[in-house]
Amino acid sequence: MKTVITAAQLLTPTETIEQPIMIVEDERIAALGSREQLTIPSGARHHDFPGKILAPGFIDIHIHGGSGHDVMELNPSALATIERGMFKHGVTSYLPTTVTAPLADTLRSLEHLGKAIRRSDSAPGRPRPLGVHLEGPFISHARRGVHPPSNLLLPSPHLLRQLYDASGGTISMLTIAPELDGAVPTIAEGIRLNIHASLGHSNATFAEADAGIDAGARHATHTFNAMRPLDHRDPGILGAVLSDDRVTADLIADGLHVAPEVIKLFLRAKGIDRSVLITDAISATGMPDGTYKLGGFEVEVKGGRCDLDGKLAGSVLTLDRAVRNVMRFVPLALADAIRLVTSNPARLLGIDGQRGTLATYRVADVVVLAPSGEVVATMAAGRFA
Repeated sequence: MKTVITAAQLLTPTETIEQPIMIVEDERIAALGSREQLTIPSGARHHDFPGKILAPGFIDIHIHGGSGHDVMELNPSALATIERGMFKHGVTSYLPTTVTAPLADTLRSLEHLGKAIRRSDSAPGRPRPLGVHLEGPFISHARRGVHPPSNLLLPSPHLLRQLYDASGGTISMLTIAPELDGAVPTIAEGIRLNIHASLGHSNATFAEADAGIDAGARHATHTFNAMRPLDHRDPGILGAVLSDDRVTADLIADGLHVAPEVIKLFLRAKGIDRSVLITDAISATGMPDGTYKLGGFEVEVKGGRCDLDGKLAGSVLTLDRAVRNVMRFVPLALADAIRLVTSNPARLLGIDGQRGTLATYRVADVVVLAPSGEVVATMAAGRFA
């Protein structure tokens, strides 16, 4: 059966259609245009959202958990609970993100996540896990944040292959410190495995970061956080990330991890096309203040801040809130802010032919927004919750 969605406006997100009609069939967009171009098919299920805006479903490439659960849990219902929470905030696809843990625990979690990703087609109407984001263990001791130092490992192609095999070939992104011994060949091996290498948790010099980029790294993880600070005579990894047009970069726009003024500088340096918003959300997202799990350790959450021994430990940010924050901090128009969570992450992951844009034959992942950016409804693979 065909489903028709109408609203006041549609953001593709690079183009705007006034008074749009979207026709969905078999989980994909069958037709798209203005009311002057299309008519509503008879017998179709019709959802009308007067005064609202249609946009592509959001893609979160860095999320550890939510709704009281962590993605590294082996409980089969944990991911489903996390996904239901994300769905309310417009997320239709995501990368479940690990945190450094004992190798045996990481391998077990990767096996569990890999199975969940491979069977995710059987759960329409919920966000789809596209692949694993492996954050750790190939990160710097000096910039490890809250990652346990005893579990950090030097990168090697062999170890990456072991982790990849445990996941059933579902690792999609790897955060890695390029200055570590073995990082450059590991980045190169990741490229061969179709793993997107992202520079992060790093104390790299400019030259070390540049070597990682030359090896194939094309992204940066939570820019400014867990990175060697920028110095005007010693630019370091931040100098490389912000100045190299080969690199896209993501950022946690909660106002705690990065000051609003620096977010404005970030967007000026990288531009709208090379910037991505993430949440870095942990299990406490959507929950009251208290103590929550992040991987194998516990984090205190109070007043929106996630804290472990005085260090920020993830966030309770949601992706729709991140969109509204950059609209206010920078400020950005809604259409530009939407690109940071839709077409840009889709292009980074190489899935822009399937997701991240509203166009015919794309997967019908759609978020319905108020003009101010609040989520009204979410559709994943052609189905509302």
